[in-house]
Parts: sequence; structure tokens; C-alpha cells
Amino acid sequence: MLTEQLRREGFDVAVDVAGHPTGFTATYRAEKPGPVLAFLAEYDALAGLGHGCGHNLFGATSALAAASLKQVIDEIGGEIRVYGTPGEEGGENGSAKGSFVREGFFRDVDTALCVHPGSDHHELTHAEAACAPIRIAFKGKASHAAANPQDGINALDALVLVFNAIGLLRQQLPQDVHIHGIVTKGGDAPNIIPDDTEARFYVRAATVKRMMDVYHRLERIVEGAALQTGCTGLLEPTQRNLVENIIPTPSFDEVYRRNLVSLGEPFEERKVFPLGSSDVGNVSQVIPVIQPMIRISDVPVAGHSIEKKEACRSETGLRSIAVGAKALALTALDLIERPELLAAIKAEHAAAVAAQQ
Repeated sequence: MLTEQLRREGFDVAVDVAGHPTGFTATYRAEKPGPVLAFLAEYDALAGLGHGCGHNLFGATSALAAASLKQVIDEIGGEIRVYGTPGEEGGENGSAKGSFVREGFFRDVDTALCVHPGSDHHELTHAEAACAPIRIAFKGKASHAAANPQDGINALDALVLVFNAIGLLRQQLPQDVHIHGIVTKGGDAPNIIPDDTEARFYVRAATVKRMMDVYHRLERIVEGAALQTGCTGLLEPTQRNLVENIIPTPSFDEVYRRNLVSLGEPFEERKVFPLGSSDVGNVSQVIPVIQPMIRISDVPVAGHSIEKKEACRSETGLRSIAVGAKALALTALDLIERPELLAAIKAEHAAAVAAQQ
């Protein structure tokens, strides 16, 4: 639906890009030279819930922002792109922005823009955490738990040791590190010693480096559990792309905030404690990007909930498409018309990236 609409708006569209069958690019280049700006589109839903994260609004907002800016791009110069990046919620081939970065889609892009559906108020870009989705699995030997327990090698024991070790490890981790997991395979019957068990975890941290430090500690925990139980252990990523932390560029967000307020939207500074992750972070590692949160509800709603799903199709939620598209298009227009502003934003971003190393 998004690509069909963008074709009607005059964009050159390519589908099945960067290794993602539902990934796309939509491009319009003015004859007059100027910067290259990319609007990021998400459109995946949550299994079993639907659009409880608002990506139905997200993709539409970015497409409308690009189509709006196209109305004046021939006059002011530059190039507009929309990158359709599926799987933000994960999956084996999820977090497509990582693929777009790896395949070089941002090498000639000056900045990227998007807005994410939020709650009952507007927020600026969060410094969200890096995230490594992983699978931990053990192979043992099945045996009757009462008649022949001595013949078994208990893969569930190994998994329990991992959960206990992670629980103890949390005492020695920085506050920005979060490890949370579930058992996805724990055995088939109480009277059979489990020979095949599995758990899924997310490992989050403020930076990719810290996340990978914890990742390697978990590898050693798995090795220890395997050694103690006699099992064979495995730790591996569950998706192709790791999610990198978002590096905000405050001056970029300030341009967006001014445009949002100019549209009559109230904006109140609030203390934010971001704990989630987004593959927008992968983009922020290479170019300046904004992903502010836009108001979609008259009352607070939690992410990934039925209440947020309902807000995403409410009158306030649907209205956010036009509001967000206007704010994004006006922000992009400011960057094109004010080269010194764009240069300052890029310099600020470069300094933030260097400071993280």
C-alpha cells in the first residue's frame, strides 16, 4: 500500500531491497542539487496483538511527509527518499535498518527522519539501548526420571543453572544493562529427563560495546552450565541484525520541536528513562537521525498493549499522521534551506559518535 501510494506521488520505487522481500526504497531527485534526506518507514505489527506499537501510523506518516516535501523539492533542490524497513519488532531477518546500513543505503544520505507513535504527549528522540536477541539451548540425554535417572543428562538442569547465574550476574551489572528471557522449550513430560531445552533472551545496554561485553559473559555462563551437567550448550543470535543504541542529536530534535509547536501542538519537557530499543539506532551510528514520539492518545497508554493498539486507530491516533508528516516535512525543509544548520547538525552528530568510542 505504501509503495503504490508513493508511485502515484511520482517516486521511483524499488521493492525487495537489502535482503528484505518487503523492504523498499522510494526516491525523487530534483534537477537542482541539494542534500539527500531519507524518511524511515516501519509497518510491521506484533504477533498475536496487531499494531500495538503504532507502525501502521509510522509508515503512513513518513510516506506523507515525503510526498509533502516533494511538492517544493524541484524549487529548493535536493533528493527525497523513503526507506521501507520491515521487521523492527525482530525476527530472524528483522531489524532491517541494520541491513540498510550494512548494504550502504545511507552512505550518501545527509540525515534521516521519522516519528514514532507514543502515548498522551510528545517527546523528543530517546537514547534507546542496544539489544542482542539471543537463543540459549542445551542438548542432553533422555531417560526415565524414576527408573533410570543415572542414565540421563538433564538439559533442563543446564538451563536452570543459566537462569540462576544470570540472576546472580545482575548484581554486578551497570544500571543500564537489562537481561530478560523466557523458556521456550523445557521438556515433554515430568517422568522423562529433558534432553533438549531452549530459552530466548534480550541483552540490552546503553552502548553496543557494553552489550557485547555482557554477551561474552553469557557465553561463559553457558559453557559453565554445560560443563556442570555434561550437556552440549549453545548461545547464538536469533536474528541477522543486532540492534545498536540510538545516538541522539539534540539540535536536530530542536528543529523538529520548533516546527511541532508552530503547528499548535503543546510540548512539555519531561524526564524520560528510555529502556527500549530500536533499529533506528543502527542508522544513528552513521548519520544524524530523529525519532521523536508523537501524541496518539488522550490518556497514557503503554507500549505493546491492547490499549495502545486501540489508540493507534483512534481519532487522535489517526490525526497524528498529518501532524507528524507536517512537522517532519517542515524540519526537512529547514535543513535544505539552511545549509549552515545542516552542517552544524552533522558536526554535532560526528562529535557524539566519536565520544561514544
